[in-house]
Amino acid sequence: MSARKAVTSPLTPVSVEARQTLLSLSPDSVLLHKSGIEFRSAVPFAAWTEMTLSLESPAGEGRVHCNGVVISCTGNKHLGYHVSMVFTGLSRQAEARLAVMAGARFA
Repeated sequence: MSARKAVTSPLTPVSVEARQTLLSLSPDSVLLHKSGIEFRSAVPFAAWTEMTLSLESPAGEGRVHCNGVVISCTGNKHLGYHVSMVFTGLSRQAEARLAVMAGARFA
């Protein structure tokens, strides 16, 4: 994911779920990209872990449920982990909602 396409997100807390783990992330700890998301976590995730995300806009544009795959997880248990995910199988409607939430137009 390209840092120049990253946008800080004005989202309400983001929920990330993978098997027996459920995270509720603060909006300032999330970077939303055209094709994915980055966040900090106290727990590590193995590469290729499939996850479900729920993102909600504070402006009431609705909630977007999407799936993603972890492509990178770096860090340690003392400082936390930086997780990078790519979205998988996004519908055009979900892509449009994510663009509105991020305040950017994605092509």
